[in-house]
Amino acid sequence: MGADIKIESGYIDAKTDRLKGAKIYFDISTVTGTENIMMAAALADGTTILENAACEPEVAELADVLNKMGANIKGAGTDCITIKGVDRLKPATHTVMPDRIEAGTFMIAAGMTKGDILIKNCPMHNLEALTVKLREAGVEIQAESASGGGAVRIKGNNSLRSVDIKTLPYPGFPTDMQAQIMAMMSIANGLSIITENVFENRFMHVSELKRMGADIRIEGRNAIVKGRSSLNSAPVMATDLRASASLILAGLAAEGVTEISRVYHLDRGYEKIEEKLLKLGAKIKRVKE
Repeated sequence: MGADIKIESGYIDAKTDRLKGAKIYFDISTVTGTENIMMAAALADGTTILENAACEPEVAELADVLNKMGANIKGAGTDCITIKGVDRLKPATHTVMPDRIEAGTFMIAAGMTKGDILIKNCPMHNLEALTVKLREAGVEIQAESASGGGAVRIKGNNSLRSVDIKTLPYPGFPTDMQAQIMAMMSIANGLSIITENVFENRFMHVSELKRMGADIRIEGRNAIVKGRSSLNSAPVMATDLRASASLILAGLAAEGVTEISRVYHLDRGYEKIEEKLLKLGAKIKRVKE
């Protein structure tokens, strides 16, 4: 696209008078990569074609926003996106879509704690892979049109069943739900195999779940989880955003008091999650370290 990029002493120095349209093929499906190039191409000179682009709904929504601002983007939500560059963008008003990963986290929370919760404005059309697996595990999921706003009722049962999971790019099972579903499988009946196909080294939460009594072993890209009747409380440490969420879920289902350190990771993807859980009946509070 014509940029002059140099990496010196750990800093990236990038400059150009104006980017040029180009044909770009992504070796792997990447959400952030697709979004970044799409934004850059919106103001580039000429046409940019992105092949093997990410199909996640967040990519399609970003394209919608850019188009509202005057961009010319077609094909977002498919693996081939065409962007014709424009000279300028204008302000626009847009309502951000509900966070499907946050919604999924609360769905799993209800399943793990035998809870009964109503999630309003829940983007079920973007959660089909998760919904199928939760129902297989024994969680009740029912749309409630009478409550309005895309409300969904989630009920956990006394007995969870183990299910196998393979993470995949959208519309497959989201890698950002892998840690949370692993916490659930830790207390399910049976043996579960969770395969991480999107990211390498995304089992950092396993050692912390094992501190709480989870029976998990790692074999390459697979985590073999043997469900137990319960987890135990323990001091654990969050290593990233989704690991933080998985440890909170484990703590809600565990016996005793669980203390999770380094929870600042949470704020990257959840807004005041502890306050929302508190309103649902959880005994949880955030304290300064």
